[in-house]
Amino acid sequence: MPSGAAVLAPLAVRMRPRSLDEVKGQQAVLAPGSPLRRLIEGSAGAAGPLSAILWGPPGTGKTTLAHLVATASDRDFVELSAVTAGVKDVRDVMAAAGRARDLYGRHTVLFLDEIHRFTKAQQDALLPGVENRLVILVAATTENPSFSVIAPLLSRSVLVTLTSLADNDIGELLDAAVSDPRGLDAAYTLGDQAREHLVRISGGDARRALTSLEAAAGVAQDAAPPGGGPPGPLEITLAHTERAVAVAAVRYDRTGDQHYDVASALIKSMRGSDVDAALHYLARMLEAGEDPRFIARRIVIAASEDIGMADPSALQTAVAALHAVAQIGMPEARIILAQAVVHNALAPKSNASYVGIGEAIADVRAGKGGAVPVHLRGSGYAGAERLGHGKGYRYAHDELDGVAAQTYLPEDLAGRTDYYRPTDRGFEARLQERWRWIKERLGR
Repeated sequence: MPSGAAVLAPLAVRMRPRSLDEVKGQQAVLAPGSPLRRLIEGSAGAAGPLSAILWGPPGTGKTTLAHLVATASDRDFVELSAVTAGVKDVRDVMAAAGRARDLYGRHTVLFLDEIHRFTKAQQDALLPGVENRLVILVAATTENPSFSVIAPLLSRSVLVTLTSLADNDIGELLDAAVSDPRGLDAAYTLGDQAREHLVRISGGDARRALTSLEAAAGVAQDAAPPGGGPPGPLEITLAHTERAVAVAAVRYDRTGDQHYDVASALIKSMRGSDVDAALHYLARMLEAGEDPRFIARRIVIAASEDIGMADPSALQTAVAALHAVAQIGMPEARIILAQAVVHNALAPKSNASYVGIGEAIADVRAGKGGAVPVHLRGSGYAGAERLGHGKGYRYAHDELDGVAAQTYLPEDLAGRTDYYRPTDRGFEARLQERWRWIKERLGR
């Protein structure tokens, strides 16, 4: 391993790419001519360099790309974290950037990590510097910028969406870290099973993969016989990686058949109301390093597809779990996912909504469904009254029972359509009787 002060830096920091050629993954946003690549290469054009907002999961290279932007054209680099920085810190950076530009003609790159943690007022403080291109803002966030970044800042920046690294990218990153003088400097070898395990538990997170590798190397070093073993590099084995990250190797390929098989088993176990089986498959997915957000999305889909109106609160639980998992992450996310899985499994089941929309879409694709009835057409624009739009429309709230008896379906479907057929299970049993009464009231 490298000696001296470099050893004090974590492996993930030592292995940070120094050029675009060393960056793993993100081929789409780094393609020749892309805004981010032009920003990194310093070819921003006559208008000057743009700011950028990097959105993606942890460990996808947001900090690395910000450093690469700073190295272009010998720019100054300032890094702030929205967790600890405030408006005063931002204003101090702007003042220093102004001096650097006016006195020395140098651009300043401001890297702001976790910008979603900034309040609206704090983000407003960035606007003058970004608008006047006093700084090149490179902001990183793990949350959707459409909801977490103010619109004026978004409109003045290029939005770059980063994705989790593919397994082969993580594997190449591990291989480079083992052999590179900045990394383990060939003092270790990485066994095939150990490599597969590190790739699997990384979840596409480069930082997590390198941190786990560094911990496994430490375990291998501690496990070596006193006085040293055979000459040559130490092998990092599967046992070393398991001990380092305290995660047993689960025979599960996140991109192969088992990925789909186990996910399918989870869905079918919830549909079949077997809570124990559902929790088992949830545990297998989590222990294999499956992205908890993927699991949460499957639970949300199941809450509508398999439960629907038999228990409408199942969807509320699932959606709440989806948002909570994105905010909290592992390992605590396992508790939230388990609650949503248990709710889905124990809830009464109905696929009536799922079947209904499927049949409606099939009719639309078959060309059924004529013109919208005249009395239902929009009447809020010039000329609508002359065309008779809205004439004869009955306002439901004016009716004693809140149901206005009139034709709603297009003429060719009226009286011949029965998409929604509620079951007699759970809450939907109450809807069954109400829907029967409504149809009688509508003359259907």
